Amino acid sequence: RRSADGRRRRSADGRRRRYVIDLTPLRESPPYRRWWAGTTLSNVGTQLTVVAAQLQVFDITHSSFAVGITGLVTVVPLIVFGLFGGSIADAVDRRKLMLITSTASLALSGLLLVQAAGDLERLSVIYVLLGLQAGVYSVDSAARGATLPRLVRRELLPAANSLGQLGWNTALTLGPLLAGVVVGAAGYSAAYAIDVGSFAAVLYGVLRLPPIRPDDTSHKAGFKSVVEGLRFLAPRKNLMMTFLVDIDAMIFGMPRALFPALAIGTFHGGAETAGLLYAAPSIGAFLGAAFSGWAGRVRRQGLAVIVSIAAWGASIALFGFTHVLWVGVVLLAVAGLADMISAIFRSTILQVATPDALRGRLQGVFTVVVAGGPRLGDVESGTMAGLVGTEFSVISGGIACIVGLF
Repeated sequence: RRSADGRRRRSADGRRRRYVIDLTPLRESPPYRRWWAGTTLSNVGTQLTVVAAQLQVFDITHSSFAVGITGLVTVVPLIVFGLFGGSIADAVDRRKLMLITSTASLALSGLLLVQAAGDLERLSVIYVLLGLQAGVYSVDSAARGATLPRLVRRELLPAANSLGQLGWNTALTLGPLLAGVVVGAAGYSAAYAIDVGSFAAVLYGVLRLPPIRPDDTSHKAGFKSVVEGLRFLAPRKNLMMTFLVDIDAMIFGMPRALFPALAIGTFHGGAETAGLLYAAPSIGAFLGAAFSGWAGRVRRQGLAVIVSIAAWGASIALFGFTHVLWVGVVLLAVAGLADMISAIFRSTILQVATPDALRGRLQGVFTVVVAGGPRLGDVESGTMAGLVGTEFSVISGGIACIVGLF
């Protein structure tokens, strides 16, 4: 009888491992565990700031176009610093680089706190600080993405990327929800203050990492180094595909800049409703990541990326038709789930296909696409909303995303 009970327990454990997220990277690697926890907590503060800044811009101007400009002022620093940041990450100790970028991000969040506390209400100040933050973030993200394969075994990369998505979408869920609640209750300065405090977690996690120096095949940072990374990427169609389809999804299918206007005009709410809309895609992505144990068994990862992005576009288009808040939240959550699946496989394809000496530069390109795409999406959706209306901007963007896959 004991033997039968034991078999049943093992069978139940096996079924659970097939579907529930694999925690092996957290158990095996203390440096990864500290790094993951610190990054997750810091990202909560960062996402809170992103939403608070857009709400502040809308509060000052009452214009979706002005909110969309937050994407424009951040995309150029993301591209420039993302490409050269990846080159730097391949040439220096990545641990030291992450300490520098984390400290710089803390200082910029402190300046956002100062401008809010002083009631400056100057768009130029907000735009400049957001642009500087984007540049620092792109360098930091390139270093972090290149660091991950040094912290876990290669066969655990899908599990580690699933955990990364879990942490990232925890931040994308809690950050906007906190922004809506904190801004509504205590104002913008309180929201920025939380972000400043959150940097303690990431600084601790990075400080406890071992040195992560470049290997023997690394090169000096600079324009030539950036070109070498792009030359490596150009003939590799599997990598190019992951970048191009994500650009398509984020530029045309990301209605984030319209959430403040939709919260007021379509769903008849305020900052709390906007916070819920910002968080909804991440709620779906969080649930998907929590039950991503199956991801390590997928072999046709490129096909999984294409199907996921088609599902994203369809969900966004349907969201544009609804005037019922809970239906809109569900559709955004489904879109977030699809994006999470795409992100897991795009990250894994990149990390496996790229040698360590080039990971910083390719991760820099990845950062430009992943972080720059939504900013361009802010510009596209905000501009379209100003020309043809908010709801049509959402619907046409989702349809354009699907069409762009072909």
